[in-house]
Amino acid sequence: QVQLVESGGGLVQAGGSLRLSCAASGRTFSNYAMGWFRQTPGKEREFVAGIDWSGGTQQYADSVKGRFTISRDNAKNMVYLQMNSLKSEDTAVYFCSLSTSIPDLAVGYWGQGTQVTVSS
Repeated sequence: QVQLVESGGGLVQAGGSLRLSCAASGRTFSNYAMGWFRQTPGKEREFVAGIDWSGGTQQYADSVKGRFTISRDNAKNMVYLQMNSLKSEDTAVYFCSLSTSIPDLAVGYWGQGTQVTVSS
């Protein structure tokens, strides 16, 4: 059974940084794409970033390009999201996802989410 556990969320001032982590278990981690989504109340979950199985391909939402970086450590079964220059509009619950490819992340497995709050 796939289990994804996010950590690293919290309260940060605008302009600050946070690093989210996601620990994966239950699959051969290195065979799968990983990603991050976020959701605010009343809105649909939106794609933030994705990384392929090797780490060689990353994709980002336009709203986070140049500020966020996704990475993975296949030896540790971990995926990370480094978030810099945070803005109030980045406030959301962030979810880790796992699937066979980046385009399929939205229909893959999910973690329970971690809250990120950016104060202005």
